Amino acid sequence: AGGRSLPAGAPLPRLTAWWLDRMLKTGHPLREKLALFWHNHFATSHAKVLNARHMLGQYRLIHRHALGSFRDLLVGIGTDPAMMVWLDTTESVRGRPNENYARELMELFSLGIGNYTEADIREAARAFTGYEIVNGSGTFNSRKHDPTPKTVFDRTGPFRGDDVARMCLDNPATSRFVVRKLYRFLVSEAEVPAADVVEGLAARLRDSGYDTGSVVATILRSKLFYSAAAYRARIKPPVEFALGIVRGLEATVGTLPLADALPALGQVPFAPPSVKGWDGGPAWLNAQTLLARNNLALALTSTDDPRFARRSDPAALLARHGKTQDGAAVDFLLGVFLQGDVPAASRDRLLEYLDRAKTVRTPGYWSAADAAGHRVRAVTHLVLTLPEFQLD
Repeated sequence: AGGRSLPAGAPLPRLTAWWLDRMLKTGHPLREKLALFWHNHFATSHAKVLNARHMLGQYRLIHRHALGSFRDLLVGIGTDPAMMVWLDTTESVRGRPNENYARELMELFSLGIGNYTEADIREAARAFTGYEIVNGSGTFNSRKHDPTPKTVFDRTGPFRGDDVARMCLDNPATSRFVVRKLYRFLVSEAEVPAADVVEGLAARLRDSGYDTGSVVATILRSKLFYSAAAYRARIKPPVEFALGIVRGLEATVGTLPLADALPALGQVPFAPPSVKGWDGGPAWLNAQTLLARNNLALALTSTDDPRFARRSDPAALLARHGKTQDGAAVDFLLGVFLQGDVPAASRDRLLEYLDRAKTVRTPGYWSAADAAGHRVRAVTHLVLTLPEFQLD
């Protein structure tokens, strides 16, 4: 699916499955992870755009700059067809400016609340008049543009949309806003980063010419992850939860069934709930979504669900790796899914389950191999429902 194009009218599940396939098969998972981050930052939904080619075009723009230039990404997103439809730029013409994109550019995409005025938004909206979609591309039509001077951030001139985006980038508030979001995404949702950490990362972002990759590399090589507030403090988003199971099981499942399962978990790529994106953090977990996570884990491990069958069989995984003894099997599973870091009592309970399961009466038509496979699949499901597995 990752290499095929989709028709403009492709339904949302096919779009989602297309991206899930790329995530599973990519040789550069960090780039896909950051693409999902920027998708949430520039949240745009197929529910309104209703054009798969526009949505895939935005994905490609984000993917290209995911670990590259935020400057180019911020400027480019203004003439991205999906964004133009989503925030009504196509309806903004001279004499009737639409403020939607100008507002979200400042509030959600760059500066953050408190770093602009309503007058800035009104004036910037006039700068974004005259943009339209021609042959699938965002273009500028001077006949529909308001060419008169606008005053934005106390600067006056005959600004166009890309001028406003660059002025946002000139404001140090933008670099601080972006690195706070990157910190929350990569390090910790539970901890507010210290002011000196924010300023240091923001300065690096500005000094690098808004090179996102430089800042991400700095974060990933830092000691930030060693703090108690950061360690296993981030709740896995549904996409990471689902794909983590598939990768861990070395499964070969189709991604369309995974796409169909994601709405119940609360996250569907190409369909964020609003321009603010997904709230994330504790919002990922409630009684409904936790049940959906457990059900998906069961579907992927039981071999009984026809959507996945034996294409994600834990018993086959352990056999391939030669883990035939209970202790070795449990340690292997805990290593794959939790880096072996669980309380000793949790490991003991898993071993106790395997021991007790040996004495449970099995159906008469089951062979010894069937019974052994069932035990392994059940204990794998137990591993995936541990509280620790919900966390990064």
